[in-house]
Amino acid sequence: MDVSVCELKHPPPQLCPMPEGLSSQQVVRRLILSSIIQSESSYLESLKRILQEYQMPLLEPQNLTLNPKKVRQIFYRLQEIHQCHSMFQIALASRIAEWDHSERIGDLFVASFSKSMVLNVYSDYINNFTNAMALIKKACMSKPAFLDFLKKKQASSPDRITLYGLMVKPIQRFPQFILLLQDMLKNTPKAHTDRLPLQLALTELETLAEKLNEQKRLADQEAEIQQLAHSVGGRSFNKLLTLEQRQLIQCELLTEIVYGDKGQVLKSKQRKVFLLNDTLICANVNLKGPPDISSLVPVGPKYTMKWCVPLLQTQVVEVRQEGLQSRDNIITARRHSSTSGTSGKVFLGPPILYQELEELEHDLAVVEKVSQLVGTLHGTYQNLNTTVSKDWCLALQRLIRLKEEEIQNANKCRLRLSVPGKPDKSGRPVSISVVFNTPSPLSKISWVNSLHLAKIAQGQENTPGWECAEEDGKKKASFSFPLLTCKLHVFKTNTVKLAAALHSPSQSSLLGFCTTSTSLPQGYLWVAAGGGNFNHGQVEIFSLNRTTPRLVKTVPLRAPVLCLDYVKELCPSKEAREAEKVQTAAKIGNIICVGLQDGSIYVYSSVDTAVQCLLTLVNPDSCPVLCLKHSLSFLFAGLANGKVAVYHRKTGERLWDVDSCRLVPLGSEPVCSLLTLEDTVWASCANQVTVIQGSSLNTQSFKAHSDPGCSVSHMVRSGGGVWMAFTQGSTIHLFHTETLEPLQEVNISTRTAHLTPGKVCVSSLLICQGLLWVGTSQGIIITFPVPTLEGIPKITGKGMTSLNAHCGPVDFLVSTSSTLASDMLRRDSILNGSEEGASGGGGGKGDGVGDEGGQRLEQSGYPQDSEAPPQREEKPKCLLLQYRLHSTCQLPGKLLTAQPEQGSLRSSPDSLEHSPEDGSIYEVSEDPDVWVRGQPVEWKEGEARRNKVTSTAIFSGGRGYRRIGSCSGSGENTMLVWQLPLTLSQ
Repeated sequence: MDVSVCELKHPPPQLCPMPEGLSSQQVVRRLILSSIIQSESSYLESLKRILQEYQMPLLEPQNLTLNPKKVRQIFYRLQEIHQCHSMFQIALASRIAEWDHSERIGDLFVASFSKSMVLNVYSDYINNFTNAMALIKKACMSKPAFLDFLKKKQASSPDRITLYGLMVKPIQRFPQFILLLQDMLKNTPKAHTDRLPLQLALTELETLAEKLNEQKRLADQEAEIQQLAHSVGGRSFNKLLTLEQRQLIQCELLTEIVYGDKGQVLKSKQRKVFLLNDTLICANVNLKGPPDISSLVPVGPKYTMKWCVPLLQTQVVEVRQEGLQSRDNIITARRHSSTSGTSGKVFLGPPILYQELEELEHDLAVVEKVSQLVGTLHGTYQNLNTTVSKDWCLALQRLIRLKEEEIQNANKCRLRLSVPGKPDKSGRPVSISVVFNTPSPLSKISWVNSLHLAKIAQGQENTPGWECAEEDGKKKASFSFPLLTCKLHVFKTNTVKLAAALHSPSQSSLLGFCTTSTSLPQGYLWVAAGGGNFNHGQVEIFSLNRTTPRLVKTVPLRAPVLCLDYVKELCPSKEAREAEKVQTAAKIGNIICVGLQDGSIYVYSSVDTAVQCLLTLVNPDSCPVLCLKHSLSFLFAGLANGKVAVYHRKTGERLWDVDSCRLVPLGSEPVCSLLTLEDTVWASCANQVTVIQGSSLNTQSFKAHSDPGCSVSHMVRSGGGVWMAFTQGSTIHLFHTETLEPLQEVNISTRTAHLTPGKVCVSSLLICQGLLWVGTSQGIIITFPVPTLEGIPKITGKGMTSLNAHCGPVDFLVSTSSTLASDMLRRDSILNGSEEGASGGGGGKGDGVGDEGGQRLEQSGYPQDSEAPPQREEKPKCLLLQYRLHSTCQLPGKLLTAQPEQGSLRSSPDSLEHSPEDGSIYEVSEDPDVWVRGQPVEWKEGEARRNKVTSTAIFSGGRGYRRIGSCSGSGENTMLVWQLPLTLSQ
């Protein structure tokens, strides 16, 4: 097709003038529509510029600048992309003409971008993008005429945008559409006819963007590996990189730091570190390139390999100074680093900080002895008594805490690795310690977590761990799937049946920086069981503050446990007004409700491993409690007699009124499942689902299955949809949360060859981080990718089957997640606030440790690989040990001083004059800035508070464990634990 054919036949569509009498939402929707029109017109104009100003001149017969074949490779599929969006703009124009009558646009996006042609042309373009940039780079270096052509085109354009800037726009297009449609959906009322089409449009665009992002990631990964292989060379190394199973997990520019024996930085140089699925590679970087080219197209660096080691022989080395759990270990490491080093040796941390901490501890020991001696004085002296000496001790203790925090902050961006080196002369293996400075604490967390999970991915259970459709899984490394980290037996008695599990979140201040990065989501896992040959129940509580769950407590109950519910703490809108209530809630701890077979509901308070029963709720019929769910003001209990018991909670209180129980009858069959959606609760009874409205308890019912014998057993919600599973059959159904209409039906038995059709049903259901987990009665777990935004969670892929399964039904699937504390992502905490203010904002303090251990030098602009960085500024030797009292004049006894006594000049307690020993600043300090160091530091724009790092794990429970395809399997109640990579969100 000739390029001229792609030109727009019609001018960009325009909205009619805004009519009067529109609601505020209608006005906002029109404004968003205007943004969509302008954005699409600008995008089409950019595509037209590429085709008309670059491709067309280069393809002219008289232009011999570049081979026509290479020109077509560079601009591959751009013409088809322009065609797609030209057609979309024509359809958009007709929709805009009737906007004031219909106000519908969601269905237009679905019709335009759900076609396979759109995915194909964009996929081809993205897959070719890296190759196109490489061709442009090579042509710029080999053909000066082509370089001049690009320069002239950029100079003559009104916005001076480069060819690269234009060609990257198709990669950014769908994320822009998603943001605009999210805004449109927020301003569309629930009863609006465009509501469901907009949600479906978001689903289509998110699915398309995810597929394109994955293809871009794979293309970039391939380009990085090729660049490394091309730079390093060597047949054996190239063979190592080109193995089909080898995948690039992470790569980043890090700064390698070498310390001297006194803590000074001897060497600092940038390295590119590559983490492959089974290999860790460190390479020297040469970023130099022709300046004319680098301004027009990104120029990739050249590498020379420094070392390459097997991943399983690499260890993250972390001294336990962060949690300060074992000071003996710290002192041992500190003494070792200060006495056994030689020039050029790499230490586990900045040794000078440990030396200063040791000096402070020595001084504290001396002052404590002095304090004991002062207590033996017979005379009474104003400034030499036990009160003053105790203040000296407190002041030194605070100095020690400050120094410990400096050490902790210094390690937030220090990635220490122990890698295998060449054997010594006797043939014994030798380990080499390497220290890298990461760009941020977040980067270090990411590296530690990736190294940890990459090793787990090498385990037998994960090679392979999942089976998926060939077209979906042929390019995925095992790291891309949920990783089975461990399996453990629960409940010694095999006759009990696993009933439920939940996560009780809890932040542990004792965990170190790296421990938090690799451990399971912090908190405790409650696992409940009952039934069998016993008429009692039991709850086992597991600690998740390590890489493997550990049983810490067992709670016996008088009746079998059937369900659990974790009640989130109330979030008061006005903190000042609710401060007292929040403090009371904090003392109660986490609230966990336990539903029993005898009709009781035990309400427990859980603080770490301490468990206390606060309340017992009963229903009038003493009917078994099959499921529990809470809302802001109510606790809902699904009963075996077809009723829902509702307990009211008074405003501002965390517990429910025992006398407030109201019963909502739904039918004669058991209420098997409850689901909370905003101000409503969905309750299932037989094949019907009833929507119970908030405090009014008004109900609305609809049929979820045509067969009355198929009762709804499980419900999970994501975005604008609810997935349901049934007691019979292998299908799961998707319903819209607002219109209640069915949207999709999937038969899971047809998605894998390992399930027996007609003999399988769904026994558990879970949605977590874009995956719908389906546990089956045959012990096999299947996952399906689903959208995560406000759209409809439709299943589009064929799914993945876990090759690690239970021998019996999957009794429960539960997700656990915790957010890393925000202060762990900051470079500083109490040290940096005042120092930045004192310096007027001129230059940061690096990792928040001021000038300690050469830290400031590393963050400043001295040349890399420099052998003699500037010397560290000497600290003042004099410390002021200050009192908590306003003045020593208030202390009894005469003033102990070498000056002659002048009683008439002695200041009164209220005097503002300083007496000879009066220098009270209530703290201990080297400089006045420390006076405010104890105050909370204000969060600054763009700091880590905006980033939320989430750790997630999935637990499944059932009878036994087996590998699919293996005949052997155990019969004990078993939990399987899958861990997911850390996720970053705003």
